Amino acid sequence: MLIHGRGSDERDLLGLADHLDPAGRLQVVCPRGPLALPPGGAHWYALGGIGTPDPATFASTFVALRAWLDGLPQETGVPLTDTIVGGFSQGCVMTHALGLITDGPALAGTIHLSGFMPTVPGFTFAPQRATARPTFIAHGTHDPIIGVEWGRAARDTLAAADATVTYDEQPVAHTIAPTTLARLAVWVGETLR
Repeated sequence: MLIHGRGSDERDLLGLADHLDPAGRLQVVCPRGPLALPPGGAHWYALGGIGTPDPATFASTFVALRAWLDGLPQETGVPLTDTIVGGFSQGCVMTHALGLITDGPALAGTIHLSGFMPTVPGFTFAPQRATARPTFIAHGTHDPIIGVEWGRAARDTLAAADATVTYDEQPVAHTIAPTTLARLAVWVGETLR
């Protein structure tokens, strides 16, 4: 499951499927953010600041996204324990939330690209939830939107909780480097072996 970033749509990350699964063995699903906010496109929450999504919009979309994820096994025939959830930017934030919520689903792994671990009133996130699965985090050192320190902080928080974290940092802006894609493809193959 690949979750797009702010102002994009469900087709944005679909192109990653060919890089992550060249043999075409995997089912790839991409939900659409339910909010239409300026400057356009679909959003998962209104901006409240880096690190702190707007609580009201985050809460409503998180509930909807969680219900969508929980329904995937019936739709796809693939159990969540064989499902990797990943996202870019706002999608990364939502992936952290899905993976770290205290009553969250057991997933095969999570992918976090150019985002941050959110702080949202009313949500209790538990980094130790990540110890049950591998985690891939990537961030650009020249990211002007969400600084690389947020990726490093997520890496350090999860590593301190004894999670298995693969971290990739490249000299790029708010994007995914080709070398990151190559490394991520190997990680996906190993995770779903």
